[in-house]
Amino acid sequence: MKKCCFILLTILVSVSLNAQMNMDPGLDYSKALKTDYEAYDPAPFVSTVNKEDLHKYISKLASDEFEGRETGQPGNRKAADFIRDRFVEFGIPPVPGTGSYFQTMQFNWNSWNKVEMVADGEEYRHGWDFLAFHANNSSLDLKNIKEVIFAGYGIEGDGFSDYANANVRDKVVVVLNGEPKDKSGISLITGTEDPSDWSTDWTKKVKLAKAKGAKAILVVHNKLQSVASENRPLWFGRQTTLGAMPDFDELCNNFYLSSSSAKLLFGRSYKKVVRARKKIQKKKAFKAVPIETDLTILLDKKESKLVGDNVLGYIEGSDPALKDELLVITAHYDHLGKRGKDIYNGADDNASGTSTVLEVAQAFAEAKKAGKGSRRSVLCMMVTGEEKGLLGSKYYTQKPVFPLEKTIVNINVDMVGRVDKKYKDNPEYIYVIGSDRLSTSLHAINEGVNDRFTNLVLDYTYNAESDPNRYYYRSDHYNFAEKGIPAIFYFNGTHKDYHRTTDTMDKINFEKMAKIGQLVFHTAWEIANRDDRIQVDVYTK
Repeated sequence: MKKCCFILLTILVSVSLNAQMNMDPGLDYSKALKTDYEAYDPAPFVSTVNKEDLHKYISKLASDEFEGRETGQPGNRKAADFIRDRFVEFGIPPVPGTGSYFQTMQFNWNSWNKVEMVADGEEYRHGWDFLAFHANNSSLDLKNIKEVIFAGYGIEGDGFSDYANANVRDKVVVVLNGEPKDKSGISLITGTEDPSDWSTDWTKKVKLAKAKGAKAILVVHNKLQSVASENRPLWFGRQTTLGAMPDFDELCNNFYLSSSSAKLLFGRSYKKVVRARKKIQKKKAFKAVPIETDLTILLDKKESKLVGDNVLGYIEGSDPALKDELLVITAHYDHLGKRGKDIYNGADDNASGTSTVLEVAQAFAEAKKAGKGSRRSVLCMMVTGEEKGLLGSKYYTQKPVFPLEKTIVNINVDMVGRVDKKYKDNPEYIYVIGSDRLSTSLHAINEGVNDRFTNLVLDYTYNAESDPNRYYYRSDHYNFAEKGIPAIFYFNGTHKDYHRTTDTMDKINFEKMAKIGQLVFHTAWEIANRDDRIQVDVYTK
């Protein structure tokens, strides 16, 4: 599971979420099951999901040989090949029309070797006094800058001209974040409380500064520490992003600067800056303010290109009228890799989920071999880049191999091999997240098959919108849910070995894992074989 949280749009649902075990205890969910279980009997195939196979797969995926399976690294490649080989072994052919089991994508790997900003002998602290995001900047070395230009809000057009009569070519520009507002908080650009693109699209000011010839732009932000905290992966340590390297032809180097640091930078010119800002807010003629300083900025950036793969096992449906509809069952196979001599094997996170989905893929493949294949098609997809920001699943939903409008559900399995403190005396449980966020029938189906086949405790604690962990937004199902595809996420909760080198195979509960895997299979089997497609019937506000 991805550890760090970043800013995401929140899906608000129109139903009240009960964060207790078995959300509606006592209700009869049997009517939610509409598959003809005589014609489509899962019993001969569910036994394929067993603890012996799970042990065999995790012992390989979580071994030192695979070096923690970090995206773009050799161990991740070995894991991808291991998964492909299992699909071949199960008799699952390559994806039709591609001749391959892989969906290949490019990642950019960025980190700072060194970041420095010194103004008038005062050394500013990165992440506290200023911020420079990896992906938005190139290396830069500016020394002995004797003048910066305060250019208001850095806006041109919409009734404002903050660069009028100012020559900023080859200079550093300082601008205010956001846009001018009156005392009531009304934007002077939109005439409403709603901000314009000058506030919501950070690139507009940066591109304008670049077009004016500026070498860099410093954006003064009065909540810099909040920005730093919420976006820590974007400036601290290493960052991995999807796609080609950014095009810096349109962007100049850009920084966020705290209000207190800006005040120090302005020095004796601070009062001039305040007066200039007030003129803007009163829509009076504005003139850029040159500010004497002694500024040094150094960005030494390390970057490289990496390649990763989602691994796809596609089992075509048997019903000519329904086989174009698709279930996508996912687990991420990447983990944290190595740090020096330490290997993060990630047995629970997420060799457990990967092994579970392999077992489910085998069960569907065995059914097809026996002439009892599911009516709808099933895609068992192991995604990479989850630990880097849900990137593999994001790439798939941006460039789907099969049409998203035909994708009826995502079933996601992430960390299902351990037992948390709450259930130390009763390991036969699973946390269920997201099942009712978009579709009430998905929730009812999962409850129904559990009542009929597996009898696990289904705990919805982490499904609550108020849950501070926000797990709903932190695994691969979320990229499908964002596209309006109903999604369910199975999760065992965290433990003291989460994202540590001690997340090893000897702590896995294989009997519990097998039962969860059987629940995943039964839920998928019901959805794949019923007459009607599950519907989106819970809508955002």
